[in-house]
Amino acid sequence: MFSRLFSKTKPLPSARTPEETVVWAVGDIHGRSDLSAPLIDAIRADLVASAASRKVIVFLGDHVDRGPDSRGVLDQLVEVGSDTRLEVHCLRGNHEERLEAFLDEPDLGPSWCDYGGREALMSYGVVPPVMKGDADGWVAASVALGEALPDSHRRLLRSQAYCVSIGDYFFAHAGARPGVPLEAQSPEDLMWIRQAFLDHPAPFEQVVVHGHTPSETVVWDGRRIGVDTGAYATNVLSAVRLEGETRTALQAAGRGERVTLSTSALAG
Repeated sequence: MFSRLFSKTKPLPSARTPEETVVWAVGDIHGRSDLSAPLIDAIRADLVASAASRKVIVFLGDHVDRGPDSRGVLDQLVEVGSDTRLEVHCLRGNHEERLEAFLDEPDLGPSWCDYGGREALMSYGVVPPVMKGDADGWVAASVALGEALPDSHRRLLRSQAYCVSIGDYFFAHAGARPGVPLEAQSPEDLMWIRQAFLDHPAPFEQVVVHGHTPSETVVWDGRRIGVDTGAYATNVLSAVRLEGETRTALQAAGRGERVTLSTSALAG
């Protein structure tokens, strides 16, 4: 059934994956385990059915924060990463960076919670302090989070790469700095860059596949593919399938308790 969703996809020119390789890139999940569960199930079903010898999933970072179930999302990533049939890459986003930083620097708690950390803490059963100036409370919350994090989540967070290169595609959370070779990009830019990357018209040596900056739909403009559709706020989580010169978007859209999947060929 799932394979029929891709039957009308038409290949686009230029960038391509290596032979016998299918790559899925998943945008910013941000704690929306209700959307990521059916999306990941569909992706795995497609890969298992594929005749390709190399079957890859790249999670583009910002798995945590903002949405209600960061813990559940990391459980999902740990589980799919244990599937020996697949090559799974979980990239580091700025929100994973802040979560880990809070474990060592509790004073970062107020700023982290201002942009989504509160929901991540609560998914682990940790209630953040009411007052931003409650230094002892933030220390206690940091310790409690450290105790609540399963070892499997710690290993996943610590093992995250900043980027991965596959064929003519370069995957990173935020993008890349123009004028700097992709292999020489800084971790800060790979996690945080925005307008300097988005506004620069010249292509890189590879097509950059990224999240970080939400848009209404998956963006493909010949130089980059933006896969973040703001799942935590829009109820739409997106992924892109890359095989040869074919590029297809998959979206999981939540409507109440129902999640529907839809696909579309990328044009641009």
